[in-house]
Amino acid sequence: MARIVLLSCASKKALQKTKARDLYQSALFKSSLKFAESLKPDNIFILSAKYGLLELEKEIEPYNQTLNKMPDKERKIWADKVISQLSNVADLKKDEFVFLAGDRYRSHLIPHLTYYDIPLKGLGIGRQLKFLKAKANE
Repeated sequence: MARIVLLSCASKKALQKTKARDLYQSALFKSSLKFAESLKPDNIFILSAKYGLLELEKEIEPYNQTLNKMPDKERKIWADKVISQLSNVADLKKDEFVFLAGDRYRSHLIPHLTYYDIPLKGLGIGRQLKFLKAKANE
Protein backbone atom coordinates (compact mmCIF):
# COMPACT_ATOMS: atom_id res chain seq x y z
CA MET A 1 0.00 0.00 0.00
CA ALA A 2 1.39 3.38 -1.06
CA ARG A 3 0.74 6.64 0.77
CA ILE A 4 -0.13 9.61 -1.44
CA VAL A 5 -0.68 13.18 -0.28
CA LEU A 6 -3.01 15.44 -2.24
CA LEU A 7 -2.68 19.22 -1.77
CA SER A 8 -5.05 21.80 -3.17
CA CYS A 9 -3.77 24.57 -5.39
CA ALA A 10 -3.82 28.18 -4.19
CA SER A 11 -4.94 31.47 -5.71
CA LYS A 12 -1.72 33.33 -4.86
CA LYS A 13 0.79 32.38 -7.56
CA ALA A 14 4.18 33.31 -8.94
CA LEU A 15 4.01 35.56 -11.99
CA GLN A 16 6.01 33.36 -14.37
CA LYS A 17 6.17 29.75 -15.54
CA THR A 18 7.77 27.58 -12.86
CA LYS A 19 7.59 24.18 -11.22
CA ALA A 20 4.20 23.53 -9.64
CA ARG A 21 5.80 23.22 -6.17
CA ASP A 22 7.05 26.82 -6.55
CA LEU A 23 4.06 28.33 -8.38
CA TYR A 24 1.69 28.48 -5.42
CA GLN A 25 2.74 31.21 -3.00
CA SER A 26 0.19 31.17 -0.15
CA ALA A 27 1.32 30.47 3.41
CA LEU A 28 -1.23 27.64 3.60
CA PHE A 29 0.11 25.93 0.48
CA LYS A 30 3.73 26.26 1.59
CA SER A 31 2.93 24.93 5.08
CA SER A 32 0.87 22.10 3.61
CA LEU A 33 3.70 21.10 1.29
CA LYS A 34 6.21 21.13 4.14
CA PHE A 35 3.89 18.95 6.25
CA ALA A 36 3.23 16.63 3.29
CA GLU A 37 6.97 16.13 2.79
CA SER A 38 7.43 15.40 6.51
CA LEU A 39 5.02 12.47 6.17
CA LYS A 40 7.54 10.81 3.83
CA PRO A 41 4.81 9.63 1.45
CA ASP A 42 5.37 7.62 -1.71
CA ASN A 43 4.12 10.59 -3.73
CA ILE A 44 2.69 14.11 -3.43
CA PHE A 45 0.40 15.67 -6.00
CA ILE A 46 -1.36 19.01 -6.29
CA LEU A 47 -5.07 19.10 -7.06
CA SER A 48 -5.17 21.91 -9.61
CA ALA A 49 -8.44 23.49 -10.71
CA LYS A 50 -6.97 23.90 -14.20
CA TYR A 51 -4.71 20.87 -14.68
CA GLY A 52 -6.33 18.25 -12.45
CA LEU A 53 -3.65 16.04 -10.87
CA LEU A 54 -0.34 17.86 -10.99
CA GLU A 55 3.17 16.59 -10.27
CA LEU A 56 5.28 18.86 -8.05
CA GLU A 57 8.10 19.13 -10.61
CA LYS A 58 5.90 19.85 -13.65
CA GLU A 59 6.49 23.32 -15.09
CA ILE A 60 3.29 25.26 -15.60
CA GLU A 61 2.15 28.80 -16.37
CA PRO A 62 0.27 30.85 -13.78
CA TYR A 63 -3.52 30.67 -14.16
CA ASN A 64 -6.65 32.03 -12.54
CA GLN A 65 -9.08 29.18 -11.89
CA THR A 66 -10.59 27.74 -8.71
CA LEU A 67 -13.09 25.07 -7.76
CA ASN A 68 -14.45 27.31 -5.01
CA LYS A 69 -16.66 29.26 -7.47
CA MET A 70 -17.30 26.36 -9.84
CA PRO A 71 -20.80 24.85 -10.00
CA ASP A 72 -21.14 21.34 -8.58
CA LYS A 73 -21.73 19.81 -12.03
CA GLU A 74 -18.39 21.21 -13.27
CA ARG A 75 -16.62 20.03 -10.11
CA LYS A 76 -17.90 16.50 -10.77
CA ILE A 77 -16.45 16.65 -14.31
CA TRP A 78 -13.15 17.90 -12.85
CA ALA A 79 -13.17 15.10 -10.26
CA ASP A 80 -13.77 12.46 -12.95
CA LYS A 81 -10.69 13.78 -14.77
CA VAL A 82 -8.62 13.66 -11.55
CA ILE A 83 -9.79 10.12 -10.75
CA SER A 84 -8.74 9.03 -14.24
CA GLN A 85 -5.32 10.68 -13.78
CA LEU A 86 -4.96 9.25 -10.26
CA SER A 87 -5.79 5.72 -11.40
CA ASN A 88 -2.77 5.89 -13.73
CA VAL A 89 -0.37 6.50 -10.82
CA ALA A 90 -2.07 4.85 -7.83
CA ASP A 91 -4.30 1.99 -6.75
CA LEU A 92 -7.56 3.66 -5.76
CA LYS A 93 -8.67 0.65 -3.71
CA LYS A 94 -5.40 -0.22 -1.93
CA ASP A 95 -3.40 3.01 -1.53
CA GLU A 96 -3.90 5.52 1.28
CA PHE A 97 -4.64 9.12 0.32
CA VAL A 98 -4.01 12.05 2.67
CA PHE A 99 -6.00 15.15 1.74
CA LEU A 100 -4.57 18.57 2.53
CA ALA A 101 -7.33 20.14 0.49
CA GLY A 102 -10.70 21.73 1.10
CA ASP A 103 -14.03 20.01 0.73
CA ARG A 104 -14.66 21.26 -2.81
CA TYR A 105 -11.41 19.66 -3.92
CA ARG A 106 -12.03 16.32 -2.23
CA SER A 107 -15.79 15.70 -2.00
CA HIS A 108 -16.21 14.06 -5.43
CA LEU A 109 -12.89 12.18 -5.15
CA ILE A 110 -13.47 10.42 -1.82
CA PRO A 111 -16.27 8.10 -3.05
CA HIS A 112 -13.71 6.50 -5.41
CA LEU A 113 -11.14 5.81 -2.68
CA THR A 114 -11.05 3.09 -0.03
CA TYR A 115 -8.45 4.52 2.37
CA TYR A 116 -8.09 8.22 3.06
CA ASP A 117 -7.33 10.69 5.84
CA ILE A 118 -8.27 14.37 6.17
CA PRO A 119 -6.08 15.79 8.97
CA LEU A 120 -7.30 19.39 8.51
CA LYS A 121 -11.02 18.55 8.28
CA GLY A 122 -13.26 21.10 9.96
CA LEU A 123 -10.48 23.61 10.62
CA GLY A 124 -10.59 27.20 9.38
CA ILE A 125 -7.52 28.56 7.60
CA GLY A 126 -6.05 30.06 10.78
CA ARG A 127 -6.36 26.77 12.67
CA GLN A 128 -5.01 24.85 9.67
CA LEU A 129 -1.90 27.04 9.66
CA LYS A 130 -1.49 26.59 13.42
CA PHE A 131 -1.80 22.78 13.07
CA LEU A 132 0.69 22.66 10.19
CA LYS A 133 3.22 24.86 11.98
CA ALA A 134 2.94 22.76 15.15
CA LYS A 135 3.52 19.57 13.12
CA ALA A 136 6.51 21.15 11.36
CA ASN A 137 8.09 21.88 14.75
CA GLU A 138 7.69 18.28 16.00
